[in-house]
Amino acid sequence: MELRHLKYFLKLAEELSFVRAADKLFISQPPLSRQIKELETELGATLFERNNKRVILTDAGKYYQKEILELIQNLERINATTKKISENQSGEFRIAYVSSTFSGDISALIQFLSAQYPFVNFRLYEVPTVKQIAALEEGKIDFGIIRAPLHSPKIDSRLWYKDSFSLVFNRNKYNITSEEDLVHLKEETFVFFNKQYAPYFYDSLLEICAQYGFKPKVVHESNNISSIIQLVKNGLGISIVPTAIMKSHNYPELEFLELKKAHHFTDILLVTPKGNPSEISKLAIQFLTKQNLKDEY
Repeated sequence: MELRHLKYFLKLAEELSFVRAADKLFISQPPLSRQIKELETELGATLFERNNKRVILTDAGKYYQKEILELIQNLERINATTKKISENQSGEFRIAYVSSTFSGDISALIQFLSAQYPFVNFRLYEVPTVKQIAALEEGKIDFGIIRAPLHSPKIDSRLWYKDSFSLVFNRNKYNITSEEDLVHLKEETFVFFNKQYAPYFYDSLLEICAQYGFKPKVVHESNNISSIIQLVKNGLGISIVPTAIMKSHNYPELEFLELKKAHHFTDILLVTPKGNPSEISKLAIQFLTKQNLKDEY
């Protein structure tokens, strides 16, 4: 007896028609009839009563259907559990994120995944978008959190959330109360991301300033959002950052002014190598999506 005998039996028991069952199984009717006959011969029991008009289960067939259904369900559960155990025992899972996303969400994700997969060694890397894309294409990381745009046929993506932009400044040094005040900032010192580090992000910030009628005087550049915030906090300049930054850098010296009139947004994407993502990646996407929905309410 082979597993296919059981699957053929269950399909015929469901359809009660050799023609329909064979069609659903993508085989012709004679092989199906032969497989069912072989099963009945091995069992020494008649499972179906059949004539030219109908096919019905015998009492023995009804009992066998109930037991085999339970057996197949248990087998599927065993297979799924075996796969999970194997994943739990497999080395490491590498996650990368851009520094301008909320670190609290990343910490919560690692805590959640570690509880679900206690035998996996989760490695966390702060990596800019451009380098993350290359690392995903080369299989050097398993899961990424990047900023759009993404142009790669080797990577699957899902929108995590859309983020607006905010002006951030030291409230003890600058008196900025509304978006109309931005036009007076053309002579002020600005702190931005390094253009080579985050070219699209850098260009977006220049576009925002242009919308408010000035070109920023960029004096300080950094590759890290924490460094940018620290410079602003110390009164060494002004910056424009993703609004979500205020959740993790809410210092008393800082003031955030959301730039609503700019109508400029940045998409945060959850990315995996092309194809079917791992179970861990699916769980990570599910967790982060739910976290974002909680933050909205």
